[in-house]
Amino acid sequence: MQHFTGITLLITHYNRSSSLERLLKTFRELGCSFEDIVVSDDGSKKEHLDYIQTIQPVYNFRLITTPVNKGLGNNINKGQDAVTTPYTLYVQEDFVPLPQFVTSFPTAVSLLEQDKDADMVRFYAYFKYPYLKPVKEGFSEMVFKPWYPGYKKFYYYSDHPHLRRTSFFSKFGRYPEGLKVEATEYKMMMSFLKHKGKALYYDNFTGLFDQRNSSAEPSTVKRNFWRESENVFITLSRHGYRYFRFNVDYFF
Repeated sequence: MQHFTGITLLITHYNRSSSLERLLKTFRELGCSFEDIVVSDDGSKKEHLDYIQTIQPVYNFRLITTPVNKGLGNNINKGQDAVTTPYTLYVQEDFVPLPQFVTSFPTAVSLLEQDKDADMVRFYAYFKYPYLKPVKEGFSEMVFKPWYPGYKKFYYYSDHPHLRRTSFFSKFGRYPEGLKVEATEYKMMMSFLKHKGKALYYDNFTGLFDQRNSSAEPSTVKRNFWRESENVFITLSRHGYRYFRFNVDYFF
């Protein structure tokens, strides 16, 4: 059993209580425990909240609720407000830690402790970040320069599983509330870049966590046609739009 003192596991949840239980159970099966666990719920249906309360004594977490759904920004904000340890491991409920997490997570913690300028360590991504400088043991420093080619360099911050300093808000501000998921993440991404955030990155970006959306509890995020279409003309237009918009929003 590895116990991580000074670290709170923060989980955001909405209507996926079985997925939440799977996440907590997997951490326990891997032998990982934390100083504190906070589950921030975004106004889930009664049946999910009732079930969460039955597993609460089993996994010993604090449940932070809201009477109505207020969106991702509010859910992360109120969850982070409840954290009192120096570090926060943020994970959404549909992720599952993999065995390699047990070996690599202590390295991530030590990297933040050694490098006081580093703000977070990212553990998962949909694609490899294009500009990386190796650090050690499979971790790299993410390198952002506005003049680097392409727009994927802007995907520096992500809401996917990561370890961050609990003082995160004091440097980058709180998550914007009342917006759709994509807009919430985008605005934090831009805030992170504009405030000169520094992030580290696990090179094997699907090696520590797996995102699992079961048929019983599919993703609650609905993507629009523009984002999901594979039509070649729409894809080219999407890339061009992102390149233009990301640069404009960053510089202006």
